[in-house]
Amino acid sequence: MFLFENRLDGGIQLAKLIDKLVKNSPNQPSPVVYALPRGGLPVGEAIANRLECPLSVLVSKKISLPSNPELAMGAITAEGDTIWTSYLDNVTQPELIQAKEKAYQKARQQWDLFAPLCSKINCQGAIAILADDGIATGMTIAAAAMSLKKHHPQAIWIAAPVAPPHISEELRPWCDRVIVIKTPDPFFSVSRFYVDFPQLSDQEALNILANFRNTNS
Repeated sequence: MFLFENRLDGGIQLAKLIDKLVKNSPNQPSPVVYALPRGGLPVGEAIANRLECPLSVLVSKKISLPSNPELAMGAITAEGDTIWTSYLDNVTQPELIQAKEKAYQKARQQWDLFAPLCSKINCQGAIAILADDGIATGMTIAAAAMSLKKHHPQAIWIAAPVAPPHISEELRPWCDRVIVIKTPDPFFSVSRFYVDFPQLSDQEALNILANFRNTNS
């Protein structure tokens, strides 16, 4: 069941919805957009272009064991903010520490790569919009929202083209609003709702940031 042609299509549709929400609330503060790289960048770019606002990234990585890399035990940001799932009964403390450190190092490395091209955003008092190409478990974007709260935005909006039906309730503790276009059931994975969903390379993600900065400088 394809819902979007590609990430840009999903981002453009999502940007239209967010633009309406902003315009229908005339007393809202100015928005800023943070994309979760790499896949969230085409979506975040479309939103920032539509809203004519700054674009940056917020890096958040899944914490998983080498024996089961698809299973998310938690998530950690480049600033070290961490959340855990409640299902950790069969995992030892040394395994948790090692997995957390590995994910943190990945987050730091990715942030160091993208930081030179990111706008220096002060989100204090702003609407901070966290964008991704889709939400599955919600752990990485929840950790990102936790990280944003430390910078005192007036509101945090989590936004994605597609997510499971239950995601708004699960993310409510971490943000002020969840904006999703489609919530199909059954869900299974983000990729099944896109016609074209290749993995973005670091260079492709960097190009998006560079093009955005050059266009809006």
